[in-house]
Parts: sequence; structure tokens; C-alpha cells
Amino acid sequence: MSFDSDIPPSMLVGTPLFVFTSVFVSICVFLFGYDQGYFSSIITNPYFQKEFNHPTSIEIGSIVAILEIGAFLTSLSLHIVSDKLGRRRTTRLGALIFSLGGLLQTLSANTWQLGLGRFISGLGVGFLSGTAPTYMVEISSVSLRGLLGTVQFTGNVAGYCCSIWIDYYTSFIDSNLSFRIPLALQVLFGMILYFGSFALIESPKWLLEHDHDIEGLIVLGDLFGNGNHSDPIAIEHFKEIKSNVMMGRIEGQLTLFQTIKRYPKRIFQACSALLFAQFNGINVISYYAPLVFESIGWKGKDGIRMTGINAILYLLATFIPWWATEIFGRKNLLVFGGTGMAISLLLIGWGSWKSSFDENNIFAQYVVFLNVIFYTMLFGFSWGPIAWLLTPELLPTKARASGAALSTSVNWLSNFLVGQLTPWGLEKSTWAVYIICSCFCLISVITVLFVYIETKGKNETELTDAFDDASHFERSIRSGGSGGSGGSAVTSRRPSASRSESEGENVGLIVGDAESISIINRDWQPSSDLENLRAPGTVANSTYGAIEGSRLTGGVQQFQQQQQVQIQPVFDFDVDLPSHEHVKRFKEENSIRSFLG
Repeated sequence: MSFDSDIPPSMLVGTPLFVFTSVFVSICVFLFGYDQGYFSSIITNPYFQKEFNHPTSIEIGSIVAILEIGAFLTSLSLHIVSDKLGRRRTTRLGALIFSLGGLLQTLSANTWQLGLGRFISGLGVGFLSGTAPTYMVEISSVSLRGLLGTVQFTGNVAGYCCSIWIDYYTSFIDSNLSFRIPLALQVLFGMILYFGSFALIESPKWLLEHDHDIEGLIVLGDLFGNGNHSDPIAIEHFKEIKSNVMMGRIEGQLTLFQTIKRYPKRIFQACSALLFAQFNGINVISYYAPLVFESIGWKGKDGIRMTGINAILYLLATFIPWWATEIFGRKNLLVFGGTGMAISLLLIGWGSWKSSFDENNIFAQYVVFLNVIFYTMLFGFSWGPIAWLLTPELLPTKARASGAALSTSVNWLSNFLVGQLTPWGLEKSTWAVYIICSCFCLISVITVLFVYIETKGKNETELTDAFDDASHFERSIRSGGSGGSGGSAVTSRRPSASRSESEGENVGLIVGDAESISIINRDWQPSSDLENLRAPGTVANSTYGAIEGSRLTGGVQQFQQQQQVQIQPVFDFDVDLPSHEHVKRFKEENSIRSFLG
């Protein structure tokens, strides 16, 4: 297949496409960052206090934390929804739900309505926050994973920073609009993401997983070949992804519990990173920063302004991991950041303790202020972005959606606990809260040093070696792949154009008469080049067995027992590429549909 100018060009290709996609996907986490920030300042607004009858610290904690409950619930179903709808439509769904919750908050007249609106927004945030990191990893090459994975965290902090300064300037309004405007802007930002999602590309890994091979090749050509769909790099990505998809079908897609059982060390690293990111103290600062500054003497607008200055420096710090993750590695940044955060939290605790005895202790106030800044900057280039980057990096394609659902659920559950307990803790003993968070920082550093595996620059095969968790089937592939004798090949047949781009039927496995194994479907068109698919096979008898569906029930071993067939595969997946004519026809007939989703 050769590149031909008669194929309609895509709107964006190469670097502009990467930038456009990463910016829009970052809006997913921008919305969560905005929700973190706007409420931290609103709770000190006198008009808010009056409108909602001066809510207690428990009520404030519940209103803040209820968003995490909503996010927790949807994150549990994220792997099902994301695999069914795709990354693009899941993003669209999350943006719509988030906007509806924001509208209810804007119109709320009591704490119950406000809390319900936060809960509904949380349902949307659960979809968005879990989809964004997976989306980023699946459109990037190994060398760009760190960059694109950390860009999204910059989007999160940009949302937080934006909300603080909006709160600051609206605080000069002498009416309920001073807190209604920040609430209403949630709807605007959510709608920008909703309509922008119609112009997003779909994840090429999701497309190939669902047999949209033509569109998958088009997306890969746009991303890696500057629109040339016969570019060698794009074709290499296509074959690698499709081979992994085919292997996953033979082994079977993993459920949530199967993922935990199959990859316990990877799941521990992914989940513990997000748990530590919450318990290391960031939400104590981000959710309640104005209260923190009020506790050491900066009241009202002064507290919001100090929070805004801190937010700007926090945002600037998030640009560091754009390049540092690929130079210094993930573990080194986590250790350095965690150690510095522990020291800063100890000093914040000391300053808060001194201020509790003497509110006019200027030295203690500035110790707290400076170390809050140091802490947020350290978090901004270490635990903040890298904790979110690890999950999609650590897990293979077949377990990525379920693993993301699990780790995101852990994040939101721990986020809820921190949001619920922090106002109570700050009310009882401000300094003790920071000492506890400092201890968690030290525990996280020790865990990284002695347990975590470095993921920098590693593809799926190298990560499997590092964690030593290859399946029996994968080991068989590797052991047979070098010899070239014995074993059987697994090949894919290209279906018709309409079949390839349909929603997809399950793909089955048919074991032939000791000559070949092909991944086929009953509805697929017969292949005219069957002789090219033949490969030496080793079977126990000549039975002609078939298993329908996209997975082998019970895995390869159970299949062998049921069919009395011994499969000894070699890594020789024969991946068919969509033809030039099919690519051209698809772009001519579906360009508008592809653009509009």
C-alpha cells in the first residue's frame, strides 16, 4: 500500500494533532481541578455563609467530599463504559453529566441541593479523570508517554489556579453573585469539553480492539505519519497493537478481579501511588488553603489572594515533569518530591503550632506560607502528575481499562476520606494534621525505594520482564518464537470493509487439521490466500474444534483439555493491513461522521 494524494487529507496531523488532542483531553482534569479550587474559597465567602445558614465543618466536609463519592461510583463502572463507548464518547458523556451537576449547584437554594449538584458533577468527574490518562497513553509513543501523561496534570492545576483567581475577583461583588458566578462557570467549561469532544480522534488501540481497522490505521497515520497511512512507523504501530489485541483474545480479556490476580504487583504500584498522592497532604492544602491562611492570620480576601499566589507557583511547577520524567525517571522524582514534601509539612505543622499560641507571630506565619508554596511546587512535579501517569503505563492493553477503574476508585475513595476528615482535623488540631501527612510522605518514599519498578522507556514486553508476570501463553510464545520449529501461528484475516468498521461481532478461534490456527469470525469473508496463512502446527489429534466469542473460557489451558489440543504458539501474528482503496473509501464516505463522532 503506498501513500497517494487521492486520499482526502485529515484536518490535523502530526504535532498539531497531538497538541490539539492533548489540550482538549486535559480539559477533563481541568474540570476536576476547577472543582477543587472554587469551593475552597467559596466556603469563606460571607454571602455563601449567609445563604446556606453558616454550615458547620462537618457539613462543609460532606459537601466537599460528596463529589468524590460520585466519582468513586462511576469509576467502578469505567472499564465497562469506556470499553463499550470508546474514549471519545466516554469523555462526552462525562462532560455532559458534569455540566448538569454544575447547573444544579448554580441554582441551589440549600445545602442539600448544593450537595446533590456536587454529587452529580462527581459522576461526570469519575468518567473524565479515569479516561484522560488512558486516552493520553494510547495516542502516544513510548518516548512521549511521560510528556503527554504529565500534560494532563498541568490541566488539572490550571483548573485549580483559574478557580482561585475567579473566586478572588468575584469576592469584590457585594451580592450572591460573588459565589454564583464561579458555580455557573462549571457549566461553561463542561460544555466546551462536550462540544470539543466531537472533534477528537478516537484511541487507535480502542479502534483496533473493536476491529475498526481502517479507521485505526487512519488515526495512526495521522498521528505518526503526518497523514501518510503507509508510513512505516504508523504501520509498525498498527501491527504491534493488532498483535497484542489478537494475543489478548486468545488469552481472554481480564475482568477487574482477574486483573488483580494476574498483575498484583502492578496493581499495588498503581493504586498505592494514587492513595499516597491523596494522603501525602495535597488536598489539605488545595481544598482548604484559605482556611489554612486564615488560621495563621490572613483573613478574607487576603487569604484568597495568598492561595492564588500559591496556585500560580503550583501551576509553574507542573511544567517541570514535561521533560524531567524522561530524563530522571519516575522513581527519582517521587523520592525527591516525597522527601521535600515531608520536610515542608513538618515546618508547616511547627508554624501552625506556634501560631496557635501567638497569632501575631510573623515569623511562624511566613514559615507556613513559604512551606505551603514549597510543598505544592514539590507535589506539582512529582506525586501529582506521576501518580496519574503510572496506571496506564503499568498495565497492558487488555487490563488497562479495568486497572484504571480500580486505581481511580482507590483515588476517589481516599480523596473522599481526606475531604471528609480534614475540616474536622483542622478544627481540632491544625498542626497535627500536617505532621500526620508528613509521616505518610516518608512512608511513600520508602515504598517507592524498595517496592516500585521504574517504568521510564519500557514497552509492554519490557514491563512484563521487569515484573516477571508473563502468562503461560506469553512464555510459550517467547520460547517458541526463536526456534521456528514446532508450534502454531496465529493469524488474522481481514474482513470486508463494512465488517471491519461495524460495531463488531465476537471473534472466534478455530483449530484446524494440524496445519493452521486462524482467528476468524463466522461472518467474515473467506480468505482467498489461505495458503499464505498456513503454518506448522502441533495438535494431539485431527479433531476440528471451535470456540466462539472473543475469549477462550478458562484460558488456553482449559481449551487444550476440552479439545485435546496442544497449542505451542510462536510469535508470528500475520496482521493484514487495510487496503489503500478501503482507506480512501472510508475517508470519502465517513469523514463527516468521523469528525462528528
